[in-house]
Amino acid sequence: MPKRLAILGSTGSIGRQTLEVVAELRDCFEVVGLACGTNVERLAEQTRQFRPQAVSVRDEERAEALRRLGVEVPVYVGEEGLERIATLPEVDLVVVAVTGLLGLKPLWAALQAGKDLAPANKEPLVVAGEHIMRRVREQGVQLVPIDSEHSAIFQVLRGEDRSRLRRIILTASGGPFRGRTRAEMEHITVEEALAHPTWQMGPKVTIDSATLMNKGLEVIEAHWLFGVEVAQIDILIHPQSIVHSLVEFVDGSVLAQMDWPDMRTPIQFALTYPERQPSQRQRLDLLAVGPLTFEPPDWDNFPCLGLAYAAAQTGGTMPAVLNAANEIAVQRFLGGEIGFLDIPRLVESVMEQHTPLTAPSLDDLGEADAWARAKAEEYQ
Repeated sequence: MPKRLAILGSTGSIGRQTLEVVAELRDCFEVVGLACGTNVERLAEQTRQFRPQAVSVRDEERAEALRRLGVEVPVYVGEEGLERIATLPEVDLVVVAVTGLLGLKPLWAALQAGKDLAPANKEPLVVAGEHIMRRVREQGVQLVPIDSEHSAIFQVLRGEDRSRLRRIILTASGGPFRGRTRAEMEHITVEEALAHPTWQMGPKVTIDSATLMNKGLEVIEAHWLFGVEVAQIDILIHPQSIVHSLVEFVDGSVLAQMDWPDMRTPIQFALTYPERQPSQRQRLDLLAVGPLTFEPPDWDNFPCLGLAYAAAQTGGTMPAVLNAANEIAVQRFLGGEIGFLDIPRLVESVMEQHTPLTAPSLDDLGEADAWARAKAEEYQ
């Protein structure tokens, strides 16, 4: 019987690649629901190709535009629409690929409804990882991450005794500005920051990769996903993006997952888990790749890394504040309001103004998120 999918963020980079995997393995999946924000033309095309039972868009204006494009299935709108798609009774697995913290409410709704989860965006776990992972255990559902680094760790740890894990090593490409000094990065343009050397991603995660905030957020995510202390998570810069992450065990063995930098591989693993299915994608040829190199991160010139580790060590509401301030900082940089190096300055400023709660409820996290966004908008 095909696995029945809901894909939140279907018109974005991860959503489109998810549907490529579905098209390649058409007999394995049925698309039950699709959701996007504003790209109604692409959603209409996806609806015609995959024939979901229902779709969702950001607002009623876009819903009407979608109907004018000939979409005849039920169209839901807004945050409620995302939650409706995520909790459709027929759905087995929800792919959460919406940008930023917008994915938290539908992810939580899907979790409450007993759906298996394949999160591609890290922000919900960064902000509410303790709540999410506790509920995953209580509900007895599967959560298989799509993020390439966490997919690598998840795959390496299959069948292993996690108490025998010594440390996790997250790899990072280093982004487009690896090796540059802070002075050289002072006048970086949006176009330069969006030119990632190895990965094709959406604008928000691409900017996060350029500042290395993306890797810092992954540290917090890994802390919750795999139940390890923050001090057990290290980072290595690996420009070739072939080794997607490593795990060191107490006996000294280090295991890694390797592949070309192609998000369709971790997407397919998450969709087909616990099975593996054949793929027609290019096979990894280490002779063609050439030397694989590793180097330590540049903590001084990429301060977002240190800010993320500090937020992770503080815990409570501080990761929510870090995440919210960063989201606003990236939006303001993309909009031309602030410079590239203002991103860590803004985030640090907001964090310094925050007094964290140590055991926050979901409501507390929401309030911290809103507070941090308001403070980030005030930054000059």
